[in-house]
Parts: sequence; structure tokens; C-alpha cells
Amino acid sequence: MIVSPGLDFIGRAVAQLVLPCIIAYGTLTVACNLLTLEAPRWALVLFSVIPRLLYFFLGPSLEDRRNSRDAKAHGAALPPHIDVKPFETSRRIIENFKAGYPAELFLEWTQKFGQTFRFTVGLDQRVFTTEPDHVKVILATQFETFVKGPSVFTQFKSLLGTGVFNSDGEMWKFHRSITRPFFSKERIGDFEIFDRHAEDALRQAKSRLAEGYPIDFQDLVSRFTLDSATEFLFKNDVLSLSAGLPYPDQPSPFAKANSLTFENHPSNAFVKAFVSGQDVVTLRGRSGTFWPLKEIWGDVVAPLRKEVDRFVEPFVKEGMKRKQEKVEGKTGETETLLDYLVDQTQDREVIKDELVNLLVASRDTTASLLTFSLYMLIEHPDITRRLRTEILSTVGPKSMPTYDDIRSMKYLRAFLNEVLRLYPAVPVNSRTATKPVVLAPTAGSDNPIYIPTGTRVIYSVFLMQRRTDLWGPDALEFDPDRWLDERLQKYLIKNPCIFLPFNAGPRICLGQQFAYNESSFFLIRLLQHFSSFSLASDAQPPNSLPPKEWAGKEGPQGRDKILPASHLTMYVKGGLWVRMNEMKEFD
Repeated sequence: MIVSPGLDFIGRAVAQLVLPCIIAYGTLTVACNLLTLEAPRWALVLFSVIPRLLYFFLGPSLEDRRNSRDAKAHGAALPPHIDVKPFETSRRIIENFKAGYPAELFLEWTQKFGQTFRFTVGLDQRVFTTEPDHVKVILATQFETFVKGPSVFTQFKSLLGTGVFNSDGEMWKFHRSITRPFFSKERIGDFEIFDRHAEDALRQAKSRLAEGYPIDFQDLVSRFTLDSATEFLFKNDVLSLSAGLPYPDQPSPFAKANSLTFENHPSNAFVKAFVSGQDVVTLRGRSGTFWPLKEIWGDVVAPLRKEVDRFVEPFVKEGMKRKQEKVEGKTGETETLLDYLVDQTQDREVIKDELVNLLVASRDTTASLLTFSLYMLIEHPDITRRLRTEILSTVGPKSMPTYDDIRSMKYLRAFLNEVLRLYPAVPVNSRTATKPVVLAPTAGSDNPIYIPTGTRVIYSVFLMQRRTDLWGPDALEFDPDRWLDERLQKYLIKNPCIFLPFNAGPRICLGQQFAYNESSFFLIRLLQHFSSFSLASDAQPPNSLPPKEWAGKEGPQGRDKILPASHLTMYVKGGLWVRMNEMKEFD
């Protein structure tokens, strides 16, 4: 029988609280009998229960004192603790997740408590950092010490299973070893797949724009990346672009009902379920220790994962079929990652988990990069013109770019890096310490920082990559030239860990170059076909526009005309609705 997260949590909590009381009561009863002492039952119960209750309520404080002593013994100190009550912390984090600017609350706390600090969510003590040296230790130099950890595994298991993003140890090594060969230069340098799906996407964009409607660019590139990824990884394109593009929703003046083909397309059901699942599992993490109590009657993610599995299952069946044909000599060598995965294991759950994880990596992250890339092109027409000039001078107005063409476009790479700096696809991540760790002092302090065993350390590249002390006084400005002029040497070359959009160390993103190639290719095709872009704020859902109180805030938050949000990855709330003008021959 499958037990809900809430009932499982209550069962374990009761066992931890009640079982010691029962043992204590039994021990006291036996002792009284052996010593021929008479004690009223209420007294035995009281003396059995009170110590456990005291430990339950005073335990965190006692643990904090023990950790402080251990830190002192290591010549270090615990990070400063924010002056917010544990349950108030959780409430504010959830509010920021639902309606605030990404990591806005953590930015407020870094300004008050420094770049590395402690906070409590429920009964969990956590550490937050935007310090590059600390992130380097977590991801690289002490990689074996910092793992995803059991709390993350429990939080994400019902969506991601035991896939590469939700596993440690041998299971992680298994998934990693399978994936690595399929992101070699030879495989990711073949752009025929990109070209076919990009042409389809841009053709549909032109058709919808010709009708007089704006398009949701975020939806468009999500379909492009999904179709490209499924063909590249599994050999079978899911044809999500064949569903067509969505029309603006009510109450937009451009509202129009979507076709039944669109509404009933299986890829739409998959995306809706998968995005909802990401929202839920992310909210679990923001809720701290007691998140299972919100899911007493059942795992909220389970039915969403079933919908995802309905989408993934045909891939698994096809992979199994191809394996059987290969055994029978009807087909040749392994061709796709799915084929290789099926060769390595017959466990359907392991296979499905890995496919789901790969779809996160290949669809969501690149779609995020492309979405914020167009947003920056809209906000910076001068950069758009310069980028188009480089593209046309390299590949011309119609030719398909090659691998070498993309490598030669320095400004295009600088542009993408600048988008990733201000709008990284994965803005926040975490690891858990498996043993005590001492980190270097932060700026302005002489005390090394002590991280106790079992502490979940959250790090934000989103905030780190916007720090003016790391990137210079213009860090909050969008300027691709910082990747080409003296600022590159001054800031990044001397401290590479200030830019980590793809993580670092043994868990660095294997698809990094794939993402650069795919994004570059699509942007080249986009700028070959279209001459100018503008936001269609009149088509944007009302709840997806920035609140008035953001105006005047420092940096991008005060300038953004869209509402950035995040679950596992960054996205634009409500979609990025735009109008685009086609390139004319004389342009």
C-alpha cells in the first residue's frame, strides 16, 4: 500500500516521540518491581513522557549549542543567524516564491547578515551562501562531502524518481556514465535536427503574427526544445509544434479560443502536468520540515507524475522493442541515449526516471535561456542590431550556421553569457554536508565558517552573478561587452567561480555545449527571419505583470517589464508575449 507523505511523516514522528516513552515506561516499571517500590501509574507516565518532550522542544537549542562548541573547537564559528522566527521564515519564503522577485528575500537577508548566513525553516537549520569560494568547495573541492541528501531526495522523488538530478552515489554515477557519451562534440555538432524544428517554429510564428495576434515566445521555444530533445535523445520527435501555438487568454483584447488539436495534444498534457509538479516539489522545499503535513490524504505530485509517465511510456516501449530487434539481428548498433539506457537496465522505473530528468535538462533550461535572450533583445535594440550584423556577416541572411560558424561568433557567445549571468536557468540549488566542514571567512570577517554534519547548504548563482563587488559597479546592467573587454580579465579570469550557470565540479552540466549550440542556432535563425521585436504587454495575463512597488528598485527588478519566476528553472510568469517584424529582402 502506498502511504501518503503526510501519514508517513506522522508515523515516523509518532515512532520517534512515543517509542522512547514506551521504552522508558517499561524500564521504570521493571525497575520499580525489582526494587519493590510502589509508584502511581501517573507518575511513571509523567517521568516517561516529560524527558522526551523536553528533548523534542529543547533539542534544536541544545544542538545549536553543541554545534557552536564544535565550531569553536575547529577554530571557526557558525554563520550568523537571521533574526526571524522559524515559521515566519517559512511563510516569507513561500510568499516570495509565489509572488516575489526571484531570491528577493534572500537578497534582503544578505544585505543585512552577509553573504553566508543561517536560517531555520520548521525544525531544519539551513545555510545560505552567495560566496564563490564556498560554492567552489561545495561543488568541486569537497564534492564527496556535499550530496543532494535525503531531504532533497524525499522532496523530489515523486516527480524525478531516482534520476540523475535526484540521486547520489552509485545511482548518480550510473546515470552520469550513460549520459556522458551522448554529448560529445560529434553528436552535438550535427544541426540538422535544430534546423528542421527551428524552421517549423518560425514558420508558425510568422503565420500567427500574420493573423494579427502576438505570440507567446516562451511557449514557442519550449516546443522547439522539446521536439529537438526528444529526437536527439530518443530518436522519436513528439511533434509538440504540430499542436499549433496558443492564443492569448482572456481578458486580453486579443483573446481567442485555442483549437481542439491544441487543447488535446498529448505534449500539452505532459507539459501542464510537469510544470505543476515542479511548482509543488519546489514549494515543498520552501516549506521546510513539515511540508508532508500538507499532503495528508495523498501525494499531490503522484497523479501529475502518472500523466508524465503516459507521455514517457511510449519512448520506453519503443526502446525495448529496438533492443529486442537488435538481439534478433534486425537492427545494428546502439544509436540513441534511450537505446544505450535500455541496454544497461531492464528496470522500467529507472528508465522512465532518467528520461524525465533528461527532459528537464534539455527542454526547460534551454527554453529559459532563449526566452530571456529575446527579452534582452527587446530591451536593447542596439544590441539586437549589433548581433544581427555579426550573424549576417558570418552566415548571411539564409544559410544554415555550422558548428564552426557558431564558435567564431564572439559577440553571440558574449550575449548568451550575459543573459545567463543575469537570468541563469537554475537560480538556486543546494547540497547537504555529510560531515563537518570549515569554510573560509567571508569578506569583513576573520572567522572561518563551520558547517555541521547534515546541514543543507543553499547557494544562489542568481544573486552571486549580480554582486557588484564581484562583477564591478555595473554588475546590474546588461552589457555583453564585459565578456570581451578588460572586465573579463579583471573579474572573471581571476575568479572563475563567480559565473556558474551550469554548475561546476563532477556534477557540471553535461549538456552545456549542447545548450550553447541550440540557443545560438535558434537565435541565428530568428535574426535571419525577423528584424525587430517588441513586448505585447496588452496580451500578457494581468497577474503576470510586475507589481508597481518594483518600480524604482535597484537593478533589473526595477526595470523588468515581465515577471521572472522559478521552480526548478527560471521562466517568465504568464509567458513572454511578443510581436515580431519580419526581415525584408532590402533589410
